[in-house]
Amino acid sequence: MQSALHISTSKSAFNFGSQWERRKEVQTFLPIKRNPYSRRISELPIPLKTSFHFEFEEEKSKKELETTSPTLLPVVIRQSDGVSRYFWDGNDIKLVSVDGKPVNFDNFDDLRDGCRRLFRSCSLGVRNFLLPREINENYLEYVKWKFLHRVFSSALQVLATQAMFRAIGIGYARSLPSAAALSWVLKDGLGRLSRCVYTASLASAFDTNLKRVRFSTSVVFSLSIGLELMTPAFPQYFLFLASIANIAKQISLACYLATGTAVHRSFAVADNLGEVSAKAQIQTVCFDNLGLMLAATLNIMLKNNQRLQAGLPFVVYPIFTAIDLYGIYMSLKHVHLQTLTKDRLEMIIDTWIQLGYVPSPAEVSKKEGVNFFPSKGSRPKWPIRIGCLNPKAQIPKLSMMAMQSLSKHDFYFVCMEVGFQRSQVVPRMQDLNMITKKKSQGLLLCLREGATTADIITGLLQACYIRERLPYKQTEILEEGSRSGITDWFKLADECKQCAKGDMKLLKEKMVELGWTCKNVLLSTHEQTRFSFVDD
Repeated sequence: MQSALHISTSKSAFNFGSQWERRKEVQTFLPIKRNPYSRRISELPIPLKTSFHFEFEEEKSKKELETTSPTLLPVVIRQSDGVSRYFWDGNDIKLVSVDGKPVNFDNFDDLRDGCRRLFRSCSLGVRNFLLPREINENYLEYVKWKFLHRVFSSALQVLATQAMFRAIGIGYARSLPSAAALSWVLKDGLGRLSRCVYTASLASAFDTNLKRVRFSTSVVFSLSIGLELMTPAFPQYFLFLASIANIAKQISLACYLATGTAVHRSFAVADNLGEVSAKAQIQTVCFDNLGLMLAATLNIMLKNNQRLQAGLPFVVYPIFTAIDLYGIYMSLKHVHLQTLTKDRLEMIIDTWIQLGYVPSPAEVSKKEGVNFFPSKGSRPKWPIRIGCLNPKAQIPKLSMMAMQSLSKHDFYFVCMEVGFQRSQVVPRMQDLNMITKKKSQGLLLCLREGATTADIITGLLQACYIRERLPYKQTEILEEGSRSGITDWFKLADECKQCAKGDMKLLKEKMVELGWTCKNVLLSTHEQTRFSFVDD
């Protein structure tokens, strides 16, 4: 055991070969420790080295030839002076127009081409100054009619201000500066107070009836200018006339500011609301200045005849007012609002039920118009109202049963509504008059607190289905004691509810695809009345 142990630990046991073998081992492994890749590279065959070097040089020469040859680069730039493209001439990058001519004005071939390019550059510069970069296709038509409206409205305002100065005696020896200043301050104060009252009373109408309110206040604004033009003829009533006129102007201004954001948002296709609003202010300033120049030109032409100058406002007022209101009406027709109101949603659902498709905002805007006068459809229909039951009107028995059938899972209910709309005078016995009231029959959609947008759309869809299947002026189901009529009503209401729930998802998807804003349904103050469910 000791001998074996002595042999295993002996130094001679680790002697694996001669001195020559140890030198060979050192020569073999030392280069690998310094650089493990040098041996592999150095041992490449000579033919492989030659072919690799030749291919590398060939690739390099091809790249050099490609970069030195003239090449059109795949980058196009749209600037105010036209469309250009980058070009590599072998040494530098240059910018050339799409027709191959450089974009420098020194390189025009002839005068005609230079004038054409200069005109195009100026027109594009004006376009970029007045219009946003990304707009709807109907925005240009809107701006065209806005130009007509602002120019003539501004000219009328200049003439009206001149008439008011003449009425209070500014520019004459008999004028009293303190009295004129007091009258001016009083009329402005009353106008601003009325503006606050008007804005507070019609807050929700700016969303639900935007076009109608905008146009009606524009008519009021035109009438206010007429009152201001009358002040020189009645200087003793200056404060009264000027105050009424300023109240009307402040009301119109409040409506213009309140509805401006919604109008601008309808044109902001790329969420560039700030840019659209800024361009609208630039347009207003430019167009108003043109109207001021028009009024100044008319005054300069008649400066030598004071009588004609005094009668000028009364001559141009009806003409300018007609052009102004027509421009407002046409510009509002090109405003396609994407927000949902009760009337717009009803138009969408009627088209969906009758024709099987969802109309675009442009189609609904064309049907809606300014909505100044109620449009009559092709056939009479049951009117649909959103709100709560009116206890003063006649309520049929089926409405009471509809409320009793509610559960905690229902967030709306639809029922019939019967009330009295207006009085009529009916002759009787040729000498007696009997005053009667005309019955108004319709459908009522009552919303519960916590009802979502989907509940509102589903409820209105159910009401429209009922209106489509229920003949107009059918009085059998409205009779108080008709059991068969009530049974038929609940059967019809349940069928229409199931149809509404089945169509709701597809209808909403189609509306979103066409650009409708389905996040909320804008309702008026009376339409926002909700009921609470009490589970006794």
